[in-house]
Amino acid sequence: MSQQAQPEQETENLTLVQAVRDGLYTEMQQDDDVLVMGEDVGRNGGVFRATEGLYDEFGGDRVIDTPLAESGIIGTAVGMAAYGLKPVPEIQFMGFIYPGFDQIVSHAARMRTRSRGRFTCPMVIRAPYGGGIRAPEHHSESTEAFFAHQPGLKVVIPSTPYDTKGLLTSAIRDPDPVMFLEPKLIYRAFRGDVPTESYEVPIGEAAVREEGSDISVFTWGAMTRPTVEAAEQLEGEIDVEVVDLRTVSPLDEETIVESFKKTGRAAVVHEAPKSGGLGAEISSIIQEEALLYQEAPVERITGFDTPFPLYALEDYYLPEPARIKEGIRDAVNF
Repeated sequence: MSQQAQPEQETENLTLVQAVRDGLYTEMQQDDDVLVMGEDVGRNGGVFRATEGLYDEFGGDRVIDTPLAESGIIGTAVGMAAYGLKPVPEIQFMGFIYPGFDQIVSHAARMRTRSRGRFTCPMVIRAPYGGGIRAPEHHSESTEAFFAHQPGLKVVIPSTPYDTKGLLTSAIRDPDPVMFLEPKLIYRAFRGDVPTESYEVPIGEAAVREEGSDISVFTWGAMTRPTVEAAEQLEGEIDVEVVDLRTVSPLDEETIVESFKKTGRAAVVHEAPKSGGLGAEISSIIQEEALLYQEAPVERITGFDTPFPLYALEDYYLPEPARIKEGIRDAVNF
């Protein structure tokens, strides 16, 4: 099990979105093959300002404003990656990614297999995702399960500024395509110490945010903070272990199973709809690998099987500490 690493070198106190920008800047400084592309990522610095200043530093050949055409953005990046570059295309919101879905699953994810290993596709597709910011339709999707289901793709979802820079660095250096999903609800919700130098956080390793013995709660992205908050509020009543998966494909099965064997009970917290969500996959891993340790059904604390609601109803849709605590109690008291 991986604990949160503690920076020992010179650091800056950054928000999550600033850590994205810092990760891009650091890698672009070190590797001339790394380039950024997307709608308004250049002079405007991106809709969330994740690429602010990069155009001035690296110019229009490496920070490329594209037409509003997701299929074209991803398709062009696939060609660049096959040529040997390391493109980092941004999709402005995850809800806009579907016109580029075919390019991702039919071409980027299959490049290594299709060429029998002669070519790889070293590209990172960045997309702000998830709800909670009172955005209009198509701006709040949490469809990470779509991409986790596709062989050939890695799917990374950070929850802290430190992990954001380190995981983004690992993703850019990976020879295969990575979906890098950024929980925009926590883009500017808090700050954390981030080393100014380059570093990597390994893809595929979970982090234990809270140690516990009564129940294991698995989560990722923006749901990590309310889950930790729920665990802290239950202190003295239930001893909760919180595992931040950080990567949903590949899943860190070893950490999932090891944690569950210790506690015998589990819950999964994610904001995506329940049906067909990654909570079901985690439950299946537990059933297959640790059934004899199981003392209660796995509780899923999730969004609902509806389109993401608008405005005032967001607070009812997203799991928050009170609902998470209720689910944890249900699993422990079964």
